[in-house]
Amino acid sequence: MSKQSLHKNFIAGEWVEGPGVIDNHNPSDLSEHLGQFTQADAQATQRAIAAARAAQPQWAATGLEARYNTLLAVGTELMSRAEELGRILSSEEGKPLAEGKGEIYRAGQFFHYYAAEVHRQIGDVTDSVRPGIEVLAQREPVGVVGVISPWNFPLATAVWKIAPALAFGNAVIWKPANLVPASAWHFAEIMSRQDMPAGTFNLVMGPGREVGDTLSGSADIDAISFTGSVEVGREVGLRAMGQLTRVQMEMGSKNPLVVLDDADLETAVQCAFMGGYSGSGQKCTASSRLIVTDGLHDQFVEALCARLANAPVGHALDPNTQIGPIVDAGQLQKDLDWIETAKREGATLAFGGETLKTDTEGYFLAPTLFTDTHNAMEINREEMFGPIACVIRVKDADEALEVANDTRFGLTAGIITESLSAANTFRRQARFGCTMVNLPTAGTDYHVPFGGRGESSYGPREQGQYAREFYTRVKTSYIRTGEG
Repeated sequence: MSKQSLHKNFIAGEWVEGPGVIDNHNPSDLSEHLGQFTQADAQATQRAIAAARAAQPQWAATGLEARYNTLLAVGTELMSRAEELGRILSSEEGKPLAEGKGEIYRAGQFFHYYAAEVHRQIGDVTDSVRPGIEVLAQREPVGVVGVISPWNFPLATAVWKIAPALAFGNAVIWKPANLVPASAWHFAEIMSRQDMPAGTFNLVMGPGREVGDTLSGSADIDAISFTGSVEVGREVGLRAMGQLTRVQMEMGSKNPLVVLDDADLETAVQCAFMGGYSGSGQKCTASSRLIVTDGLHDQFVEALCARLANAPVGHALDPNTQIGPIVDAGQLQKDLDWIETAKREGATLAFGGETLKTDTEGYFLAPTLFTDTHNAMEINREEMFGPIACVIRVKDADEALEVANDTRFGLTAGIITESLSAANTFRRQARFGCTMVNLPTAGTDYHVPFGGRGESSYGPREQGQYAREFYTRVKTSYIRTGEG
């Protein structure tokens, strides 16, 4: 479809208009209009729910091979179109093109992985404690799944929910973030061509107060998988649990990267850069707290500032760009407010802190580093979601671990050290869902569990084989065999 045409929602196997329309613009170049996208309301969402309820038993009854072929086809198309769709994703979200293409390709890998999982739905058979009785435990689909996804990973986060839901025989209603409708629409277009019962997959673009509230508050939704802010997550969870709906939520973070005196300086700087500034720091796995011990602190700060000075900031599609724009004006203002908060709290601005002018008008912010901060500062307590990191100086590994754990969140944490003992101590005692040793905090695999602790996560883990715990229910059957 052309950029000027109206991109519609996909409900019950049909492309449908809604009561409203939004415009999509490129944050790298505000003059570039990326199209108009239909907005659904509560009524349209209810129609999608009804369609999903009607389609789900048919999809669940579809043979395993047909389900496998469908997921495999989607994954293959995503990977084959990674260049094309990656450009679309980067154009509307702002992450550098290499990251955009990588996200599309990773989305395809999720579908390939869960295509294989279709064939691994094997139950357990055991003898009863009573003679002449066998017991069968098997998994069944949970039913209709509502997926509410964020803007920072427009496709990857949504797909790691949608793919397992479909693999295990569920129907899906997807509400993407309104900031990134183009990625959602193009994915839905791929889904629309698959051989599935009408209503198995539905795209419902629209405002959270209309679409999201309707999904989370519906008694006809069996499960809600949400990724977004803590504040919105609480609201979604309370509404859903009021209907006794199964809930899975991934929310905020304040991830630490610990750098010890014995760390390889080059590794430490590269991990801090990739973890704190890739994707413009707009990642739930971003490391915004850089906890550095005394002996390496000054060298680390100097080297990281040099790295930031040599990181090109610019248009997401420019192959030289390492840091793209902030996603929109609202998020940019929040980041600037955080910079002013850091200054008021007494932090020292070591690098950046200002907006940048480039060849195009966009939401560009220089990568920013603060030093002389401590863990009680607001900038080290709350998620900022921008290319901003703060250095916290500590005396040793014990204090570093204590500071790292001093947070209400608990998603990812990393340590840079050459000491196996220190690495193992950190890995065991860090109160986070994911820990990284000599690696950036941002960067996870699709075949292993993902999730956090504290206010970062609620409910079962996502990804890998652990996804089945959320997208299936276990049925235990007792069968008299006539023996005994």
